[in-house]
Amino acid sequence: MTGQQNARPEVPTGVSHDSRRQVLYWRLLARLFDPEEQAGLESASLAVVEDIGLPAKLLDPQASVDSVVQRHPELAAEFDGLMVPEENAEGGGATDGTRDRAAEVRRAALASKVLLNVFQNPPGTVTAGQLSRWQSDAGWLERALGCEPGALRGGRAGGAGVSPTGTGGGGRTPDLSRLIPEIGPELGSIEAGLVKRMRLREVLADPQLAGRLTPSMSLIEQLLRDKDNLSGVALANAKALIRRFVDEVAEVLRTQVEKSTVGALDRSVPPKRVFRNLDLDRTIWKNLTNWSPEEERLYVDRLFYRHTARKTTPQRLIVVVDQSGSMVDSMVNCTILASIFAGLPKVDVHLIAYDTQALDLTPWVHDPFETLLRTNLGGGTDGTVAMALAQPKIAEPRNTVVVWISDFYEWQTEPLFESMAAIHRSGAKFIPVGSVTSSGRASVNPWFRERFKDQGTPVLSGHIRKLVHELKTFLT
Repeated sequence: MTGQQNARPEVPTGVSHDSRRQVLYWRLLARLFDPEEQAGLESASLAVVEDIGLPAKLLDPQASVDSVVQRHPELAAEFDGLMVPEENAEGGGATDGTRDRAAEVRRAALASKVLLNVFQNPPGTVTAGQLSRWQSDAGWLERALGCEPGALRGGRAGGAGVSPTGTGGGGRTPDLSRLIPEIGPELGSIEAGLVKRMRLREVLADPQLAGRLTPSMSLIEQLLRDKDNLSGVALANAKALIRRFVDEVAEVLRTQVEKSTVGALDRSVPPKRVFRNLDLDRTIWKNLTNWSPEEERLYVDRLFYRHTARKTTPQRLIVVVDQSGSMVDSMVNCTILASIFAGLPKVDVHLIAYDTQALDLTPWVHDPFETLLRTNLGGGTDGTVAMALAQPKIAEPRNTVVVWISDFYEWQTEPLFESMAAIHRSGAKFIPVGSVTSSGRASVNPWFRERFKDQGTPVLSGHIRKLVHELKTFLT
């Protein structure tokens, strides 16, 4: 095979579809674990790709998925849901087994392209263009897994692998969708590494390069850490990226908060007599005695309207967020979430951020952008300083909920927990939260986890939707 590298490679007659698929996956693994090109695998893979009618550009490690799709737009639909298992994968599907095997070879070629582009990182300093390309390729991987681009990134390090023979079902294209809880943190970790290897200050100082950046949790973390060292054009570009990211996340969270109604109907308040509140069905039903058969006309002498006023009790929401380096994604998410709840009627929101010092961010709680600019990420963790600010804010315990977001690795464990237990005993609702990230992964101090469980306030950990649900249950 190596002696024919200058000629167009051909697949030897009689090579099975399973063997072709394995060639593609062995090439993928060889590329991931060894930067040196394996000539035999490259030649065999090129022969397979061309034989099944796919472009040779799929094997170019420098080509982004975007560039492949731009030249071959018909492939976009094949990348979508590529790694989501088929409904009839275990026994149904195509009646023609040969055709099904051939389709798996095609899917293996496309899957290898996405996986290699995402998990094989460029060495050395990363440029804005390389980061932009990686973010785009990561978006295609998320689409292949059946998710929206950007939906999985934001977690901490994890791991995911792929076998050269695939998973069950006769060696089909690997079903990585079941590994999403692991892939999400891994993508976040890779992206964070790329951002750290960028000369970010130089990029921000160039409007053209800064314009190529796509805001993400990893990038926002670096911007927040470095904001005090930026000025002029670089600072303006950094603020624009932060605001863009905040607006995008806020739109998603606001939708989640508004999905259900707020409060029970208050029937003691007369309904507003406006057309949009008209209860047409009830009006017709109550006036049926006025029906005139001769004229075939219904005479309405009374209109009925729907009640829209809702019972709401003034509630106080106190959000305490650990702003140490390990909790940056929770800091961003909860700052935005606090601003959304602050916009609800009769909800009094207070926001406190802490590491070894505490900062009351309540005056800016309605503007998450301004709030984040006032944070100082990093440092140690001392929750007692935050507790000193939070406790005086609990005026009416029965109408107060305290949300404490941290990994709870504290210097003063017992005094802090006793203060938290006292809040719970007072009648206030205390919600300890281990993480509110897109991936839902967090490492929580087991000492605190067990004690929270024993007192009936288990640590909430997972997607931010869980926290949204808990808050809505209490505040509505």
